[in-house]
Order: sequence, then structure tokens, then C-alpha cells
Amino acid sequence: MEIISGGVCAAKGFKANGIHCGIRKNKSKRDLSLIYSEKKANTAAVYTTNLVKGAPLLVTKKHISDGYAQAIICNSGNANTCNANGIEIAEQMSDLLAFELGISLSDVVVASTGVIGQPLDITPIKNGIPELVSGLGDNKSAEAAEGIMTTDTRMKEIAVEFEIGGKVCKIGGIAKGSGMIHPNMATMLVFITTDCAINTPMLQKALSTDIQSTFNMVSVDGDTSTNDMVTVLANGMAGNEEITAEGEDFDKFMKALNTVTVHLRRCIAGDGEGATKLIECKVFGAGSDKTAKTVAKSVICSSLTKAAMFGADANWGRVLCAIGYSGAKVDVNKIDVSFVSPKGEIEVCKNGAGVDFSEEKAKEILLESNIDIIINLNSGDFSATAWGCDLTYEYVKINGDYRT
Repeated sequence: MEIISGGVCAAKGFKANGIHCGIRKNKSKRDLSLIYSEKKANTAAVYTTNLVKGAPLLVTKKHISDGYAQAIICNSGNANTCNANGIEIAEQMSDLLAFELGISLSDVVVASTGVIGQPLDITPIKNGIPELVSGLGDNKSAEAAEGIMTTDTRMKEIAVEFEIGGKVCKIGGIAKGSGMIHPNMATMLVFITTDCAINTPMLQKALSTDIQSTFNMVSVDGDTSTNDMVTVLANGMAGNEEITAEGEDFDKFMKALNTVTVHLRRCIAGDGEGATKLIECKVFGAGSDKTAKTVAKSVICSSLTKAAMFGADANWGRVLCAIGYSGAKVDVNKIDVSFVSPKGEIEVCKNGAGVDFSEEKAKEILLESNIDIIINLNSGDFSATAWGCDLTYEYVKINGDYRT
């Protein structure tokens, strides 16, 4: 397997584009994106478990109920959520795009991201779609990635190449996500494309399995968005024998998918609103997979731990506290904790109690931009990793006037 360039355009038969159509006041920011497959593609998706769901998710779920799609349209700057005419607007977006592309309305995935509860005017989207379609290119993944960004500070994309049955396959993805990141299925918006031939049931199985240890283990601020969605389109143009069951080929596809999702989840965690540090919590020695994941997620979600990481304060008691209220079954008298960064490693807790350590060395380690919190529960053979970021003054500033 090899990491390659191209993002969502790396796979055969996929094109993309991103433009500024006028949803956002800043004309230098793209606000409308399109991903298009030359052939109708097998499609799988996962959606937020928040009871308040954006209208685009409801429309998309209906459109791809047959297991197929051919295009994805997404706007930024407005979430089209909690609007009386939200469904109508999402359907209009799909209809306008379908007409311009000459495809079926039901083959359009529609997504929106931005402010919740703000009316979305269809006019700029309607006026922008012809330019969006005419500008489609097989080298415009970056433009599409930019068009879905909100408070993101950097673009998130990746592609990999792998082989199945003697055929070279490619899979790539773009993502947006910086704030309101605390998934209970996926998180933020992620669009993945592949030319690998895999049927819809197995594609859905691959995605639903993968997110449990990838996107579902990311948290920036503890808020689960109303518009979270991860969608995968597989058009089969690589020419491999279609994957219809578990086995070696399915395992290879899963590995390639996981490579893409791992990269994107790290990008999202490290680009949390106001963040200065990417934090990974790695749990070992758990008695079960559930315990490992519960502990890792609880620590990464702890506001006090996140604030301590921002201040480079080795306040390991906050880590133990987060483990204690996580609900996981652990023996607190067996827990070991260490902090690791490119500057080294320092043990701060052994068997649930503090150990002597150099505060100066600990601060040096925690001043780095990539920090690992290593937890050994010493009670089994299961492990898990969760991803997050520090909690900074800038996070409050960004969200204090996000709408106004």
C-alpha cells in the first residue's frame, strides 16, 4: 500500500470542484463543493445519532436507500438545520445539480455545514451550480476540500493505492471538522471515493466497522454535531472482481479504508478549534475492548485534562479522575500513566499513585505539539486509542461569537 496524491480524484472516474457562490460573505473562501463519478457508484454512509439532524442528512438517507449515488454536493457557511423549509432546500440543491449533470435526482448525496438555525437561500447555489459543474476536473480535490471548510485552519485530504486480484485500486478522501466534534457514529463531514469494486452491503459493513475505532474515537469539544456524515462511493472502475463477502480481498480493502480514515481523524483532532496540540490517549492492558475504548475516550474528552495539556501541566490526577468517572470496570490500584512526546517519556503514576518525577522534564515533554497519554490498566490484553486536542483560550473566543 502506498500513499499517493489526488485526494477524492485519485480513484479512476472521479472528478471534483469547489467554488465561491456567495453563501459566505468572504469572497476569498469557497463555499460550494462537488464530487462526481463517471459511473453510478455503490454507496454507503453513516450519520449522526443526534436527534436533531440537518435536512441534508434526511434527504441523503432517502436518496441512497437503493445503495447507489453518483454525485455529492456540499455547501459551507450554513448547516441547513432546524429550518422550516430545510428539506425543500436540500431537495432543490439535489434537483438543480442532477439536471445540470444529467443524472437522477436520487443519485445525489447532499450535505451542508455551518451555522445551525439560519435560513439557507437557494439563489447563490442555483447560480453557482453551472460553474461548479463546468469546472469539474480530475485534479481538483483540493478545491472541493476547501469548499467544505468552516473554522478549519487547514485542508484535510489523502489517497492511497493498493492491489486486489492483480488490479491496482485507489481510495481517497477529504474531510472537514474543527469544532462540535464528539461523534456517536461518524463525525463532521467525510467524503471518500474508491474505484475498487465492492458491493453495497460489504461497503456498508466496512464503513460501519471502521468508524468504531476511528472517527468514533475522536473528540474536540464534547458536542455531537447535527450534520455529521461519512459517505463512501465505490464505482468499481479499477476492474477487480467485485468483493461480495469477507475474505482476503475484503481485508485488503478494510486496511486501505482504515489508512484513509486514520489520517483524516488525526487531521481533524489536530485542527480542533483553537488547538495548539494533537493529543492521543493510548490505553493498554484493558480487560475488554469496550473498557479500553471507554477509558481512552473519557480521558480525551476531559476538559480539565485538555486544559492541563494546553498549559503543559503534568496534572496526571485529571487523567485518573477521567478514568474513574468513565464507567469502565477498572482496578484503580493497577493503573500506570506516562506522558510521551518527541522530547521523551516520563512516568507520572504507578499502581494508581503518584511517583517522583521532574516537573521541568515533564513540562519540556508537554510543550510539544504532539502528545501521547499512555495508560496501562494492567488487567488484560485489549487496547484502544482516542484522539483529541488541547483546550485553549482561542476555543472560547471562536465560539463566543461564532454566529455573530
